[in-house]
Amino acid sequence: MVEVFKTNVHEHAHAEKLVNLLYKHFPARRINFDLEDCDKILRIDAPVNYADEVIETLKENGVWCEELV
Repeated sequence: MVEVFKTNVHEHAHAEKLVNLLYKHFPARRINFDLEDCDKILRIDAPVNYADEVIETLKENGVWCEELV
């Protein structure tokens, strides 16, 4: 299952830190940002839906995000 989120992350260094944080919290298969996309997309490929937890974790770290359905 691939979850897709719109974010306000603009810098690659910030995205890398967030990916490392998310790997620690969620046993996902793949996590990545597409900062070239106008919506600054975060994708998480995981066996279960972590949307609420991902949004809360990013919010706690000063990042706005919403799941794209």
